[in-house]
Amino acid sequence: MRRIAMFRSLSVRNYRLYALGQLLSNPGTWMQRIAQDWLVLQLSGGSGIALGMTTALQFLPMLFLGLWGGALVDRLNKRRLLVFTQGAMGVLAVALGVLATLGAAQVWHVYLFAFGLGLITVLDNPGRQAFVPEMVDRDLLTNAIALNSASFQLGRVTGPAIAGLLIAWIGSGPVFLLNGASFGFTILALLLIRTAELNPTEPVPRGKGQIREGLAYVSGRRDLVLLLLLAASTQFFGANGQTQIALVVNNVFETGAAAFGVAAACLAVGALVGALLAARRDRPRLRLVLVGAMAFGVGQLVAGLMPTYLAFVVVLVPMGIAFMTYVTTLNATFQLTVDPSMRGRVMSMFLLVFMGVAPIGAPVVGFLADTFGPQTSMVIGGVFTMLVVGALSVPLFRVKGVHVRDLLPGRRRAPAAREPARVGEPEAGEAVPDVGAAAGNGAAETPAAPGRHDDLTGPRAR
Repeated sequence: MRRIAMFRSLSVRNYRLYALGQLLSNPGTWMQRIAQDWLVLQLSGGSGIALGMTTALQFLPMLFLGLWGGALVDRLNKRRLLVFTQGAMGVLAVALGVLATLGAAQVWHVYLFAFGLGLITVLDNPGRQAFVPEMVDRDLLTNAIALNSASFQLGRVTGPAIAGLLIAWIGSGPVFLLNGASFGFTILALLLIRTAELNPTEPVPRGKGQIREGLAYVSGRRDLVLLLLLAASTQFFGANGQTQIALVVNNVFETGAAAFGVAAACLAVGALVGALLAARRDRPRLRLVLVGAMAFGVGQLVAGLMPTYLAFVVVLVPMGIAFMTYVTTLNATFQLTVDPSMRGRVMSMFLLVFMGVAPIGAPVVGFLADTFGPQTSMVIGGVFTMLVVGALSVPLFRVKGVHVRDLLPGRRRAPAAREPARVGEPEAGEAVPDVGAAAGNGAAETPAAPGRHDDLTGPRAR
């Protein structure tokens, strides 16, 4: 019964087709990421700045156009939009694959490819999130989001390892070509979807001040502001973890493309385990957000100090667990503690921070790696993350009325004094619905109960 319940949203034909397309396409996406990083390193002579610039160009459009992209998606047909975006990504991958296979690729070609991919992502990411509720009913939505997250992490586990082996065997170019072909699975699934069985949302008319209204709501919630600062600070280095790993493997241990794929897969295995552990929890807690973020910083620090390749990749597993535990718990906190009428705009800001801070941190990570060495860059990132988490913990505790003793496992808090409730925050003493969706895979649609949100740090609901 447990297995059937876990995959119940696959009983919907349209979603089953879509999920299968994603399952076959996601490994190709991660294969391309590894091939892209490795191609830049080979073309630039191992330059950390060049690798950082590539990452920056890929995420730069989301930083400036992310909120606009989400608003535009609300006015378009989601299925047709995804057919266009997936096709455009496939064309870009094939074009760069041809150049790399012919030996004609240059660094500026990869820069152009990364920027073009980032422009399409501005529409593709929110489009994929918004399309899932059109395929499944409300009672299946949370399960569908969880399966999307699991599929994404599974691709992250298998893709890098396959890419590392293929790059060592046939080179980076064919890997891009294979990923270009993999987009065909998703496009075919979208074309086979029965539109009559969809539940399309009404297009949102163009309006003034909607983004501004969302910004005003977040600025009026000090807890959300502090959590966004935490997300931005940890992602400054965390979003460029793949870059740091590539530089350490290539420039320090000099172990080759296959070893890079294994290292990336180890981090992904940890992330997959972290996502599954987070999915088992009944509700998000501030304690877990802060512990996960601090543990991730410690993992960066320890990984940067490892003297051998084997020790380095071993540390990447718990580092991935800590990072995904922190991300999924923080994601659920945002989803369940905001006014439902503001959830879309608030989540777009959350995702904007997670994806938009990458282009800011990428050149810094590259500069530190070139100047002080890749391992020192990881150590600096770990120390920075730990200091930020420690500094923001104090005001977060104060805002939520939490004492340090309340964070001890198994300790029950004394009943808090009642105060007027704010819309969209769970009532003290009430259980928050179980959430396990990872960042970037959609917002859970289960509404939060009105009231206070201090309970997010309290004991597990029984």
